[in-house]
Amino acid sequence: MGKRATIITYGCQMNVNESAKMKQMLQTMGYEITEDINESDLVFLNTCTVREGAAVKVYGKLGDLKRIKEEKNGNMIIGVTGCLAQEVRDEFIKKTPYVDLVLGNQNIGRIPDILERIEKGEETHIVMVEDEDELPKRVDADFGDDIVASISITYGCNNYCTFCIVPYVRGMERSVPLHEVLRDVEFYTKRGYKEILFLGQNVNSYGSDLADENDNFATLLNESAKIEGDFWIKYVSPHPKDFNDEVIEAIANNSKISRMLHLPLQSGSTKILNAMNRGYTKEEFIQLAKKIKERIPDIGLTTDIIVGFPGETDKDFQDTMDVVEEIGFENAFMFMYSKRTGTPAATMEEQVNEQTKNERLQQLMRLQNRKAKEESQKYLGKVVKVLVEGPSRKNPEMLTGRTSTHKIVLFRSDRKDLKGQFVHTKIYEAKTWTLYGELVE
Repeated sequence: MGKRATIITYGCQMNVNESAKMKQMLQTMGYEITEDINESDLVFLNTCTVREGAAVKVYGKLGDLKRIKEEKNGNMIIGVTGCLAQEVRDEFIKKTPYVDLVLGNQNIGRIPDILERIEKGEETHIVMVEDEDELPKRVDADFGDDIVASISITYGCNNYCTFCIVPYVRGMERSVPLHEVLRDVEFYTKRGYKEILFLGQNVNSYGSDLADENDNFATLLNESAKIEGDFWIKYVSPHPKDFNDEVIEAIANNSKISRMLHLPLQSGSTKILNAMNRGYTKEEFIQLAKKIKERIPDIGLTTDIIVGFPGETDKDFQDTMDVVEEIGFENAFMFMYSKRTGTPAATMEEQVNEQTKNERLQQLMRLQNRKAKEESQKYLGKVVKVLVEGPSRKNPEMLTGRTSTHKIVLFRSDRKDLKGQFVHTKIYEAKTWTLYGELVE
């Protein structure tokens, strides 16, 4: 029987991308990928550290792996990578001595060499978390389907929002050279991928560290859209403070650039935004959102919002509600603030109690659900382009896909060849989160 490996991924799209690269490397080394950790000879946990709860999940899973490794008389390699590995570093081995390998985000390209040394018994308990200020080695990835390929265009972050640990574990922002990103776009589109997803902690500050100031996010969008092929480009996540007119024009002028725009608000209160170190005011965010909607009428805005940040009063929370009411987001990822050890916000005074945070979150969710339903109505009667993902999990008789704005569309069709293809559907029903359409041949 050949070697088997499992990769368990926690956290953001950046981690999903890095797991896809790890999968490709392990397959090249002769490993068969399996989801059953009991059958694995090698298990990698690709970890997240954005919230305290994410670390708890990782340590819980490591407890399961410890038991399995003991049952196998130690014949299992356990590796940890991702942001938690980058944060905890050498302490990981001290806390969990049954872990063989701790790799920072920057070092996954070294996995083949490191595993070979461990398999030969040349080394044990390898910790490699340095070089966080260098660009990681560019490697191919196995994304698990032929539909969506993600490309990291930046690593790290320079913003230092007071609630976020990411800059401390992923290092300062580094941009991948423009020609390398374009080469990846061409590579994946020629292989048949229909969606290219650009990744970065702040994609629209791309190029700020490059020698040529013309190598910026707007240029990247424009040049990517010139590449031949039937595909569209999505990206997560831009930062409102860096969203300039040049980027707006690039989106408006290129049909290959999707109309999905995730624009994190975080709070509608200027006072709280200052405490978060976000770099914009309530009024500036509203002005930007309205400018984008006016220039790109078919845009679909989504956002992130934190309620109960330290010092948030009822008035501050009402400011957030006002922005949500005024802008009209198609979707929002809403969270109660939770302390993250190592961030300035964790030690701020005027921490909001859990009951108040929960009440505010429920109130915000009710408002956003109403606004999302209102926003869905604009699709009624329209013919929209859809990238088909395959049969619906809940209703296999229906096919499911997503629009350029990332809305889910369900439609009936007997055709088996539509997965991974673009089709057009006419929308006859619009619910809060899902659109229903008829295939337009």
